[in-house]
This record gives sequence, C-alpha cells and structure tokens, in this order.
Amino acid sequence: MPALSLIVPVYNVARWLDACVESLLRQDIDDYEILLVDDGSTDGSGALADAWAEKSVRIRVLHQPNAGLGAARNSGVAASAGRYIQFVDSDDTLEVNVLGTLLQRMEAERLDVLRFNYRNIDESGQEFRPYKDVKVGADYRESVCSGPQFLTERLGYACYAVQFLLRRELAVRFPFPTGVYFEDTRWAPQILLAAERVNSMDIVAYNYRLRSGSITMAVSPEKKRKVLEDQLGLIAALKEMAAQAPDRRWFDGMTAHTAVSVVGSVSGTFWKERRIWLKRLRALDVYPLSRYLASPRVARKIALINFSPALACRVLHWKNG
Repeated sequence: MPALSLIVPVYNVARWLDACVESLLRQDIDDYEILLVDDGSTDGSGALADAWAEKSVRIRVLHQPNAGLGAARNSGVAASAGRYIQFVDSDDTLEVNVLGTLLQRMEAERLDVLRFNYRNIDESGQEFRPYKDVKVGADYRESVCSGPQFLTERLGYACYAVQFLLRRELAVRFPFPTGVYFEDTRWAPQILLAAERVNSMDIVAYNYRLRSGSITMAVSPEKKRKVLEDQLGLIAALKEMAAQAPDRRWFDGMTAHTAVSVVGSVSGTFWKERRIWLKRLRALDVYPLSRYLASPRVARKIALINFSPALACRVLHWKNG
C-alpha cells in the first residue's frame, strides 16, 4: 500500500498535462502513486496520459465517459490504494519536492486533514494576484484543532479540494457531488465536520492556474446560467448542512458570499430576468445575510443587499454598465 495517492482528473488539457505530471514526478518521496482519470477527453489528453503511464510505473490511467470533475475524482478515490489522498487538477502543478514535507507533518501529528497554501498562476505559469482577495478569512496558523473548529475559525471561504491532504477513509466516506459546479464547497465542510485532527501549513505547495477555458472561468451563456442555478443549489445545501452543524457561522457566511455573487450575476448577465432570480433567492430564506469573516468590500455589499436586494442589483448594474 503506497502512502499517498495523487488523483488527477483529466479533461481536454493537452496543453497543460505534461507540466502537471512532470511536477508530480519531481518529488522527494518514493511511496506514492499517480492516478490520471481521463474523463472522456476529446483533444488527445487520454493518449498523453497513457504515454506517461508507459514512462513511469507509479502512474496508472483510468478512462471513463465524460461525467464531470466530481465524478472523475470519485473514480480516482475508488481505484486508489494510498493511505492518504491528494487531489490535483490537471492544468495545475505542485511545487518541487514538497510531498515529503506534507506527509511528514500528516504522520507526525496523526492528522485527518492537512491544509496547505497555494499561489495563483496565469496561463504562462507566472504568479499573479487576482483583483480580489480570494483567501479572505483563511488562517494558516500551525496548530492542531478539531475539524469543526477549523471549519468555523480557520478555513475561510476558499474551499479548494486541491488544498487538502486527507486520510483515504474520509475521501471514501464523502464523495464529491456530481453534475454541479462548486462541488468543492459542498464537499469540504462535510470532510471537516467529520475530522478529529486538522492542521495547516503556511507553505506554498500548489500552483493554481487561472485560464480562460477552465471551469471557474466559464464565459458561455449556457455555463453562466448553469453556474447561477448551481449557486442557488449550493445555498440550499449550505442551509441543510448548517442545521446539523455545532456552529453555523461559517455556513451563514458562505451563504452570504454566495448570495452576493448571485446578485452580482443577476445585475449583469441576467438583468432582464432579475425579478425571477431575486425571488428565487428570497425563497431560500437567506436574509439577513451574515457578515461573518466578510472583507470590508463584501460587507458593504451585504449591507446594501440586506437593505434592498432590488436596489443592490440596480446599483451594481449601474456601476458595471
């Protein structure tokens, strides 16, 4: 049994896959495997994955019809053999010789989950800072605590699955939802609520590539509508989880951040349908929105939305128009 399984969903990333796999092989441990899950690629990515498997005995390839990111990750978990699981997106990279440090901390402190830091890179691989603080509320102090405490006080609102190293038992117990965007935000709180020992390392171990063709940068009208629908679904899921949580502050805060994003989308792309979308948002019983861990910029938007969602939508439409 290897110590670690790296699970890499692969879908139409022929341009990026070599860099990803090369980074996974440039590590300071031997006891790990790499599972490349070809999720029905049509650009030759599956053949590239097979070629890598011929070059390295630690690489295995799974081929499946296209089913989405969550389903591909779940397939990887089911086929994995490692004691620990780490997810890597196939257009991203790991830092060189970082896995030994992460595994050592995981085992020395008998952790269920370890969260590490990341940097954003552009399509050329250069680091850059997005226009907004995506790490608001994230606390990278290095001390062991319970999963529920970590969720409430230290996670923040960037719930990327690729930031976590976790015990395989947790990954098996809590599969990713399929067929939706924001699967990480539904998955991460379940993992942390069930974890007994969690810690962070303020070490940049991961390079997160933001590119125009990725899921998170979807621009087609159909995808924008799907994103908006899934945000409303996410709010419903967060409310359901909050009802079972010992402390609901993080769930209320994430609900508020998601609602702000919904109103922003409605004020732009879906302006002509704003009454329908705002009515659906109100039907989820989200008001008043929480300001828990909100940055000053987001807190101002929350205050305006709490006063009047319709007015907030109109103001954002005017500012962005």
